[in-house]
Amino acid sequence: MTVLAKYQRLEAEGVWRAQPDAQRRDVIVSIGDATITIGAANGTALTHWSLPAIERLNPGERPALYQPGEDSSETLEIAEAEMIDAVEEVLKSIRRGHQRPGRFVNLVTLGVGIAILVAAVIWLPGAIIRYTASLVPDVARVTIGAQLLTEMDRVAGMPCAAPSGLRALDKLEARLFDDPSNQLVVLPSALKDTAHLPGGTILIAHTLVEDFETPDVVAGYVLAEDLRREKEDPLARLLEFAGLRAALVLLSQGKLPEASLKRMAEGVISKDPVQVMDTDLIARLNAAAVPAEAYAFARDFSGETTTDLLQGTAPASAPILEDGDWIALQRICEE
Repeated sequence: MTVLAKYQRLEAEGVWRAQPDAQRRDVIVSIGDATITIGAANGTALTHWSLPAIERLNPGERPALYQPGEDSSETLEIAEAEMIDAVEEVLKSIRRGHQRPGRFVNLVTLGVGIAILVAAVIWLPGAIIRYTASLVPDVARVTIGAQLLTEMDRVAGMPCAAPSGLRALDKLEARLFDDPSNQLVVLPSALKDTAHLPGGTILIAHTLVEDFETPDVVAGYVLAEDLRREKEDPLARLLEFAGLRAALVLLSQGKLPEASLKRMAEGVISKDPVQVMDTDLIARLNAAAVPAEAYAFARDFSGETTTDLLQGTAPASAPILEDGDWIALQRICEE
């Protein structure tokens, strides 16, 4: 310590008392590495006081009166100004050095606390939402999906429902899925491509059945959406739009507030679809015997970004829909 080194050769006279009732004794006081040495005039050391523990009993007064610790009965009186200044400066330097780690620890503690708080704010709502979604049974998911489909009337119009088109849509469902719980719904506006709801409903934009010459395109989009439905929990994703309060209400009451359903319906329309891996989609297309060419060029007219799809899938062994059914499906929104 620079301050300590400056005063290590300094000595001065003082008056030391071992006990309150003991006789006062003239002594020689010197500053050492970590202690103050109190010695007799003949050079014999009487005691050593630890510098960090020393306390001044009469701040601002002269002569200065010190004790080696709060519980000690010893006292040391120093009258020489240079020695008093030296002791005070050394003590101030030591205590300042001891305070720094405390301030550092406080800063670290504060930083950790803030980090934990930020992590909780960021992570906790998502964790509650995922936990809530994991507890909702299939029957409740179907109900929520039906409620959302009703809410879709407001943001995308009533589902297209020309009878011949619905029959053709049923045939497309049977062609693509073995599970009868899957439901395809064509919306007349707002939706860009496809989306899905809790409970098994896949929404299809009217443009996918009206703007293309073959049902291969809509079949490809539907299978891609089915993959997204498998990769993520549709209810958890929609609860993120509704917010933490909606998740807590669903968790505690088993139903969603009407305002939350509105936000979720808007989220279905506005959310960009999650990208699916071409390798997974190729496997799904091949399993369903759906050729990828028309779908791949619908996604990218140049074919540059869909090369793997074009090269990885086989031609269909049977048409997706018969021509009459496809024509009927294209007209599903005309009534």
